[in-house]
Amino acid sequence: MEGQYQLKKSKVVKIESWKSWEDYITYATNQGFPVMVHFSAYWCMPSIAMNPFFEELASTYQDVLFLKVDVDEVQEVASKLEIKAMPTFVLMSGGAQVNKSVGANPDELRKRIEYFIQKTRSPPIQSEA
Repeated sequence: MEGQYQLKKSKVVKIESWKSWEDYITYATNQGFPVMVHFSAYWCMPSIAMNPFFEELASTYQDVLFLKVDVDEVQEVASKLEIKAMPTFVLMSGGAQVNKSVGANPDELRKRIEYFIQKTRSPPIQSEA
């Protein structure tokens, strides 16, 4: 019951370590879920300003796993994905990065996730040979 309450409170999972990053990426890959990652820092005002919007996206797109990574707390992840500025948003599928957006631009972020979800949901075009 407590777990259900926590899910309702926030749909964004905060990554605390390299191990939890690997666990969530593996889980999402095995389940076929796309992943949207918000790379942020506690001292970055644009990152903080994007938090409510990122929560809103997580509530809207429930078949996407939303992760939040503080670049100072989990430097290995930020380094591996070559994060150079905050906020940076990375869309992943199958454990691989498919899209990266730098900056606090809610409209652009929504467009990118919409496009990605449309692309992954539409059936492949069959060619007649």
